[in-house]
Amino acid sequence: MSILWFLSCLALARAAQNCGVPAIEPVISGYTRIVNGEEAVPGSWPWQVSLQEQSGWHFCGGSLVSDRWVVTAAHCGVTKSNVVVLGEHDRSSSVENVQKLAVEQVFTHPEWDPVAINNDIALIKLATPAEIDARVSPVCLTDATDHFQSGDLCATSGWGKTRYNAFNTPSKLQQTALPLLSNDQCKDYWGSNISDLMICAGAAGSSSCMGDSGGPLVCQNDGVWKLVGIVSWGSSRCSVTTPAVYARVSVLGEWAEKTMAENSAA
Repeated sequence: MSILWFLSCLALARAAQNCGVPAIEPVISGYTRIVNGEEAVPGSWPWQVSLQEQSGWHFCGGSLVSDRWVVTAAHCGVTKSNVVVLGEHDRSSSVENVQKLAVEQVFTHPEWDPVAINNDIALIKLATPAEIDARVSPVCLTDATDHFQSGDLCATSGWGKTRYNAFNTPSKLQQTALPLLSNDQCKDYWGSNISDLMICAGAAGSSSCMGDSGGPLVCQNDGVWKLVGIVSWGSSRCSVTTPAVYARVSVLGEWAEKTMAENSAA
């Protein structure tokens, strides 16, 4: 192990100690839908990222996990020409104090499988560090020591469509509370499409939808929010009675931590 790699791991560990606790408390009213959704309290999901084209078109979500790194889905296909927007709530507003940061490098999981949709994770290294404040702060990555289970109530957020056939995505950040399912329960809906690299949530009146891809599924443990899943795939009609599928961070997080540590030098 090189001294540089060790120091990078130490820096990431120190940064992680200040993650997952929003300065502005989220207020979630239960099983409401992103589809026909509920507006989030502005700034209450401070790790929420909007990934945009240069034109300002939002195409995917993401999660800030340190001042230099964002986690998203591999299937979002992020490139260096895209823009990472932090601290945004109302995308139609011209007065919000948002941070628009350039992409320095994108790391896609080396075993990303677009057919099976396995290992659906990518890391974005920001060209300049994010400024951490009340509306911009990182979420903690779930690891193998966390024990979230079927029935636990978690939350997801994004600017995805509020109905599957909507022409536009909402301007204001939407959120929903939804329960985790075991993979065996999820296989009742999706069969052999579900692998150990995935985690499911929903089927209880709420769902992620197109445009939410890459965004966070977070669960709270002892007052700290952990990134449990990355919005990956689901019903083509955004059915609220069918679980959405997320990349499982407790498994994929080890690759993310290692990649960030090895590439954290400015």
